Amino acid sequence: MPDGLAVSGFGRQLHYNDLELRSNRLANLLRQRGAGPEICVGLCANRSPELIVAALAILKCGGAYVPLDPSYPAARISYILQDAGVQVVIVQPETARLLPAGAWETVVVDPRVGDLAAYSSAVPSGAATPSNLAYVIYTSGSTGQPKGVEITHASLLNLVFWHQQTFHVTAEDRATLLTSPGFDAAVWETWPYLAAGASLHLPEESIRLSPEALRDWLVENAITISFAPTVIAERLLRLPWPERTALRRLLTGADTLNERPPVNLPFKFFNNYGPTECTVVATSDEVAPEDAPVNGNNEPPSIGRPIANTEAWILDADLQSVPAGAPGELCISGAGLARGYRNRADLTAERFVRNPSDGGRIYRTGDRARFLPDGQIAFMGRMDSQIKIRGFRIEPAEIVMALNRHPAVEESAVIAREEIPGEQRLAAYIVPAAGAPAAESALADYLRESLPEYMIPTAFVSLPALPLTSHGKLDRDALPPLDSASHDGEREYIAARTPVEERLATILASLMGLERVSIHENFFLLGGHSLLGTQVIGRVRDAFGIELPLRSLFDAPTVADLSSEIERLILKKLETVRTDGADTQSV
Repeated sequence: MPDGLAVSGFGRQLHYNDLELRSNRLANLLRQRGAGPEICVGLCANRSPELIVAALAILKCGGAYVPLDPSYPAARISYILQDAGVQVVIVQPETARLLPAGAWETVVVDPRVGDLAAYSSAVPSGAATPSNLAYVIYTSGSTGQPKGVEITHASLLNLVFWHQQTFHVTAEDRATLLTSPGFDAAVWETWPYLAAGASLHLPEESIRLSPEALRDWLVENAITISFAPTVIAERLLRLPWPERTALRRLLTGADTLNERPPVNLPFKFFNNYGPTECTVVATSDEVAPEDAPVNGNNEPPSIGRPIANTEAWILDADLQSVPAGAPGELCISGAGLARGYRNRADLTAERFVRNPSDGGRIYRTGDRARFLPDGQIAFMGRMDSQIKIRGFRIEPAEIVMALNRHPAVEESAVIAREEIPGEQRLAAYIVPAAGAPAAESALADYLRESLPEYMIPTAFVSLPALPLTSHGKLDRDALPPLDSASHDGEREYIAARTPVEERLATILASLMGLERVSIHENFFLLGGHSLLGTQVIGRVRDAFGIELPLRSLFDAPTVADLSSEIERLILKKLETVRTDGADTQSV
């Protein structure tokens, strides 16, 4: 079906014939640059049709793609490229400038330039085998650097076939790609649909993080199956859905699900669980409606049962099975297991171990769980200090090591705080170096040089010393709570100076549950994040009649700076109206 729609988004469409020819040409270019089986190729691209072309081309030439989120700091991108041994990186014109200098060459994929026309459109020879690498995704690492998870084609194919059979995917389906390229859910959102001849649809950034806007977009585009991270999916469940909704399956995962769907939801709702090391999904099941009696009166939704060719084990510290219904460590075995961690034989041996029950290989997830009476699995949190916030897996040790490199920090600790129900925040506790205090903003900016935004603490608390247990280890329970009143009092409050600042400060205070916001307060240090940021952007649009990209909030995170940008856009809009000769009174 060469004329069938393959990818649509950001004003562009690719039909399957276009996708085939363009990916073949790029694959042949990559083969000439040395790419092939077991060779990693970097992919630094935003969600776009070009991202799909590039990822498919890397697989077609036999290589393994290494997705790089363009929002990552240059130091992190550089480390990943070096650790993966990447020699060629595919970029877009807009991401090329973000790539740090290094011992790698770049290939720019630009739909406006016919730079691939010189290369053959035939499928390149020498494709990978099932045992070869398909992709390597880097996650937060407890050693202070991200670690690469190696996934083979065999593991990826197990995910693809299970997904297609379980959710009855056909060429008539219209699916979505919502997550960023560096998040392993993007793998799951892409290949099961393209391998079935379905079409993949990519919403704008301002839409994908706003539940109301996303609901409207899903309906308008007749989307039939979609994945949404837990924090978005829970909000989608609460919204009214029109009768013309084409959506038949909504999938979620990446965080603890606390809500069940209402009985009148026009589509089925599925919860999914799986570490990156288990090829995205290890367990899955449909979530019963909120009025259904399931495993007791108030049991939260489970993480389901193992998917095809996968087994789940609940084991004790000696890797022996615990009694039925008792809690233990959730361990996974089967076709979805990763090969291991790139260049980390020690960590691979520690997490991928021999299962004494059957002698096979098993992955220790570090998650605490138990079997329910009906055979489903209840997730009970972590057994270590690892944190998940808005679906992102975070090793606090990586943040601590970065903080401790700052000359103003003697030592530090990082934990997740839930001061507001349902809203987790990263909190950093700092023991300042003698005579060298550092402001919160300075520490946050320092961390942004090496860590992605989702790993930046939103609160920094100074302590004379970190509390320790009797064994000399960090006593996390003794770390003081974040007292909003005293915390805010540490900063000098500066009132709004202009009507725009006053209106914007009111918007922020209302959204964040604060009495007032100083014009120099950093949105992210107050506990803001990208999901909340979309609501800020929406209220700015309603209040001032201008469209701000979400990126503006990252570039100008204070009331003072963002107000300046708003005023600039208002003036620009006025100038445009005057030039056109229209009445400026209404602007």
